[in-house]
Amino acid sequence: MADMLQIRYPATGVEAELAITDATIKAPDLRQFRIGEEPLATFDPGFMNTAVCRSSITYIDGEAGILEYRGYPIAELAEKSTYLEVAYLLLNGELPNPAQLADWELLITEHRMLPDKLRTVLAGFPYDAHPMTILMASVAAFYSFYPDARNFEDPAARDLNIARLIAKMPTLAAFAYRKGKARPYVNPDDNYGYCHNFLAMLFKQNERRYVADDRLVRAMEVLFILHADHEQNCSTNAVRSVASSGNDLYTSASAGIGALHGPLHGGANEAVLKMLREIGSVDRVPEFIEGVKAGKVRMMGFGHRVYKNYDPRAKIIKKSVEDVFEVTGVNPLLKVAQELEKYGLNDDYFVSRRLYPNVDFYSGLIYEALGFPPEMFTVLFAVPRTSGWAAQYQEFITDPEQKIMRPKQIYTGARTREYVPMEQRG
Repeated sequence: MADMLQIRYPATGVEAELAITDATIKAPDLRQFRIGEEPLATFDPGFMNTAVCRSSITYIDGEAGILEYRGYPIAELAEKSTYLEVAYLLLNGELPNPAQLADWELLITEHRMLPDKLRTVLAGFPYDAHPMTILMASVAAFYSFYPDARNFEDPAARDLNIARLIAKMPTLAAFAYRKGKARPYVNPDDNYGYCHNFLAMLFKQNERRYVADDRLVRAMEVLFILHADHEQNCSTNAVRSVASSGNDLYTSASAGIGALHGPLHGGANEAVLKMLREIGSVDRVPEFIEGVKAGKVRMMGFGHRVYKNYDPRAKIIKKSVEDVFEVTGVNPLLKVAQELEKYGLNDDYFVSRRLYPNVDFYSGLIYEALGFPPEMFTVLFAVPRTSGWAAQYQEFITDPEQKIMRPKQIYTGARTREYVPMEQRG
């Protein structure tokens, strides 16, 4: 027998028992209580305590600092898997066996190239266009080239378009980067894996073959795995919301890119780098900390809407930072970051507020060491998050409980006003 929540509204004498399932009640069940003329509803700006779906993709326990994809701890996946293995896991619910992984990698390889006419679209952007703008518009344009994406109820069509998008995102991101640098585009190389190929398309110069250091390739794999999905965040909610009106994957994913472009979501690691540069040296850290405590400045890269413990992704990225700097040389800002982290983990001001380092605290240092300008940081978030968006999209459109998104509002404006003709308006 389900747990029940007993509610009584003394003003009307209405009593009811509401079923509790998965620690939630169904919001429509509250409608039986009327407050004047209005049925009772909840008011929850930002969805602080509202569940909008059932999902089996990603599990987060923010209090304990746990992140799992399909039940697998993120640390194990980051240590032992490749990004494409994790993408397969998110989409299919299980890790692939060798034959399944080989087929999946081949499918992705076959669809890396962009449509030729999309280059015309890219040419139309100004040279200084933000790469996220290019990414957002171009992903939306994919629907023009692959209209079968609207056949999302057909599993075969859906799977093909998911593979297309995951395959093409690194190519599109690399083209956007090279456009801004006025460099010729580099086409995908079938001899490289997903992350190695991405680095080659970004950074190949005049050499016949671009060969990346294995440590850099592995660091990119780890970063991509960590960013693959993160439950019902802002951009994932945007993907699901746009999908709810019957949209294709490309249109829905472009909405996710738009949401991710906001500095409160995908741009935080850029803000961390700016903060570290403003501090400049380890000896200035105590002064900065006092400014934080006095409310004069913000400590970027600490604290998280979900995590009230050390972000498990931050621990993993910290190791990748060390591996990357073995190849590229140590960024002097690393010492500043490490000193700030000591305060975050030991100073009662931060500990009592549960302001622990999050995934953005170290990721910007890696991106900068790899040679990326700040405007590319969010693009490097969007490329791996594509697999998560695709998995969430697939789960949404196959979920019979889901409906078109339309939140309730509390109307605060005027009512039933008398129209005033133009000549009588003051």
